[in-house]
Amino acid sequence: MPADGLPDEAFREVAPAYGSGSLADLMPSVCAVLGVPGAVDVLGLAETLDGVDRVGVLLVDGLGAYQLPTAAPFAPVLTDLAAGSRTLTAGFPSTTPVSLVTVGTGVPPGVHGVLGFTVRRPDGRVLNHIAWGDDPDPYLWQPMPTTLETAAAAGVPVTVVSRGLYRGTGLSVAANRGGRYHVADDGPAVADGMLAALRAGPGLVYGYHPDLDKAGHEDGVCSPLWQDAARGVDLLLDRIVHGLPAGAALLVIADHGQLNVPIEGRYDVAALSGDGVIGVAGEPRARYLYVADGALDDVLANCRAVLGADAHVVSRDEAIAEGWYGPMAPAHAGRIGDVVIICRNRAVVVAPAWEPERAGQLVAYHGSVTAAEMTVPLLIAR
Repeated sequence: MPADGLPDEAFREVAPAYGSGSLADLMPSVCAVLGVPGAVDVLGLAETLDGVDRVGVLLVDGLGAYQLPTAAPFAPVLTDLAAGSRTLTAGFPSTTPVSLVTVGTGVPPGVHGVLGFTVRRPDGRVLNHIAWGDDPDPYLWQPMPTTLETAAAAGVPVTVVSRGLYRGTGLSVAANRGGRYHVADDGPAVADGMLAALRAGPGLVYGYHPDLDKAGHEDGVCSPLWQDAARGVDLLLDRIVHGLPAGAALLVIADHGQLNVPIEGRYDVAALSGDGVIGVAGEPRARYLYVADGALDDVLANCRAVLGADAHVVSRDEAIAEGWYGPMAPAHAGRIGDVVIICRNRAVVVAPAWEPERAGQLVAYHGSVTAAEMTVPLLIAR
C-alpha cells in the first residue's frame, strides 16, 4: 500500500464549520460578490475579489487540504496556489454526493437532505446518490433551491462544466439545477469550457473534475495512478489560471480528502452488528445501520465493543444532537441509520452481504470526520 503522507494530527476530529467556514458557505459568499440580492458573504471574499465580475468555482474531487503536500512534487501550479491559502470544512458525511449538494445549495446536509453516499428510502430500498436517476424525484428528495438557481433568477449567467454522463442525473439536478450545462469529458475540456464561459462575460461558472478521487480509491493516495491524476489536475489548473480574462477569478475547492486503509483495518458489519440489523447503508467510513424494533441498544453495544477506539458509535438522535449534519429537517431524519458508525484511525466497516463487493476493496476511503477527510482547501487565482 502506498504511503499517503498523513501526519498524526490528520487523524484528529474536525467538526463541520457550518455558518462560518464550511462548503455550505462558499457559493452564498460568491453570489454576494456577484451582487445576488440576499446573498451573504460569510467567508469575507469581497476584499480578495474586489473588482471581480465573473467567478469560476472548480471542485477537484478528493483534493483534501492534507493531500496538497503529497501532490506538491507532481503539481507545481497547485502548490503555488496553495501558498497562503485557507481551508474550509466539508459537511458530514465527508463524501461526494453530500458535499456536491452542500456546495450547490449553500446549506448544511440536514437542510438539503442528501445525508450519505447511500441511504434508506421510506419504502425500505436503498438509494445510491451516485447512481440516482429520477426515482425519487430529485426536486422532492432535495427541495432546497440551488445557489445556481438563485443566481440565475437574479440575472447572473450561470454555467456548469462537467462530464456528459452526469448530465440530468438525480445528483446533478439536486446539486446544480439552474445552470446551462456544458459537457466536458476530461480535464482539458473542463478548462476550455470554464474559460469560454468566463470570457463570454460576467457570471458564475462551476466546474467539476473527478479523476484524482477515482485514482485514490482504486490505487491509493500517492500511488503511480494518483500521481498521474495529480499531474492532470495541475495541467487543468495551469490552463485556467493562465487563461483567465480580466475581471475573473478562479476558486478551487474539494469535496473531501482521502486516506489509505490497510486490509487489517477492515471490519465486516456482520461480525459486529448482531442479529438486529435489517438494513445497511452509508459507506465504509460512515456506516448506517437500520435495526429492528427493540434491537437498538444491543446493536449499539455490540458495535462499540467490537470497534472500540476505531469508531465513534452513536444513535441517529445522538448524531443529530452532536451537530454533524447541521439543523435537521424532520422529513429527512429517517434517512440516517438508527446506528451511525463514524470511523476513526485507519478503519472501515465493509458490508459485503449488503452492497457491491468493490466497496470493500478500495485502497483509499473518506466519509468520516478526521481532519484528513474533512479539511478542504480554498485556493484563489486572479
